[in-house]
Amino acid sequence: MSEVKLDNWEKRSKEHEKQYKQLLQRADKNKVLKQLPDFHEEAFNKINCLHCANCCKGYSPRFKTPDIKRISKYVGMKEGDFIEKYLDLDKEGDYVTKTSPCPFLDADNYCGIYDHRPSDCARFPYTDEDVILKRPLITLKNSTFCPAVYYVLEKLLAVK
Repeated sequence: MSEVKLDNWEKRSKEHEKQYKQLLQRADKNKVLKQLPDFHEEAFNKINCLHCANCCKGYSPRFKTPDIKRISKYVGMKEGDFIEKYLDLDKEGDYVTKTSPCPFLDADNYCGIYDHRPSDCARFPYTDEDVILKRPLITLKNSTFCPAVYYVLEKLLAVK
């Protein structure tokens, strides 16, 4: 199997967008789901999120009620005050951060609430679960800013 090149991955991801879209539409779900854990692990053996943090710099996770309860308690704030200070409702009715980058992202790309972070953050970039197929538009968007998504999609293309 060919090696996935990570240099200039953003450009290649854009060039391969049509192929990714076709792959996600036509993929043998069971075959892909069997491959994802290995490809996910391989990606994160090669990619250090702390070198990138694009997800935290340009996008917001959804903050669900359990996330808000857990994080507001951790930072010592009332839930309402936490929401007022850090969150807005988006057009889908989800709570998201008011600002980009994420207000909890430290200068060294570490997360200031890592052990209490939203479940969306803990699961991102969904390269080891069926979200990669069930939500192809999210997967395609993620492939434009996350090298791990690019890596996994390239591996899937190589074996199709």
